[in-house]
Amino acid sequence: MLNDKGKSLLHLHFLIFLWGFTSILGALINLDSLPIVWYRMSLAVVMIAIYFALFSRKSFQIHPGVFKYYVIGGLLISVHWVLFFYAIKISSISLTLSILSSASLMTSVLEPILYKRPFRRYEVFFGLFVILGLYLIFGVQKENFWGIITALACTLLSVLFSLLNGKLIQKYPANNISFYQLFVGAVVMSFALGVTIDSPEVLFDLSWQDWLWIFLLSSVCTAYATIASVVVLKHVTPFTMMISLNLEPIYAIVFSLLIFGEKELMSTQFYIGVLIILGGVVGNGIYKRQAQKK
Repeated sequence: MLNDKGKSLLHLHFLIFLWGFTSILGALINLDSLPIVWYRMSLAVVMIAIYFALFSRKSFQIHPGVFKYYVIGGLLISVHWVLFFYAIKISSISLTLSILSSASLMTSVLEPILYKRPFRRYEVFFGLFVILGLYLIFGVQKENFWGIITALACTLLSVLFSLLNGKLIQKYPANNISFYQLFVGAVVMSFALGVTIDSPEVLFDLSWQDWLWIFLLSSVCTAYATIASVVVLKHVTPFTMMISLNLEPIYAIVFSLLIFGEKELMSTQFYIGVLIILGGVVGNGIYKRQAQKK
């Protein structure tokens, strides 16, 4: 039988599989990144609110002094998603997801600073695999400079978001954290749309396929996955989560090749870089497992 940590790691990899599919849905939806995120967060908030009203009304409770952190988390995740879908639109799924692999290196630097713990040399070592992999990827994708910069900014926000929730989950319920962060994000995206959009009717003039993709994105890949990811942080560290997220490009690249074909096909050097990053993920897992046995 798996213990709580083993179950959380298994659950985490299922969530990574879902997150890998969000990039496919974002590419399939015929909208810009801002309205995609607005739909994603707004519908997810409605779905979670209905669930709370029926089964867990106490989850609506706001604990004193914590709402400011929900606001910060909502801003981080909403801007992260806007940059994520924007990077996909201006470059490719494969490139954007491969850049997200730099999250492990960013976390190995930021987590000790923000959590006030010593630096772990092995985290930095395996994070260096990411640098080498990204170096190879950058070398063959120079024409997508702005896509790379956007994806790096997106990655930094995801790291800060995970580190924030790693602290919050120690004191507050996951359902409560996720709901109010999504709620804040939905409000922010609504204001942003109100300022930037010229023709509101464009938001609703969508095909049935677009509505289907939006529903899957907001329900399974957001409402469920967001709450579940915060629960997982009870038993795994933010670094473990972020370095495991390096598997997301693998899933997404396979999906994108199957769905979009040659449009997502990259050079041999690109895939070598991705495999090196994967080596860092596997190496980190093996090292931690052996260290725990000792």
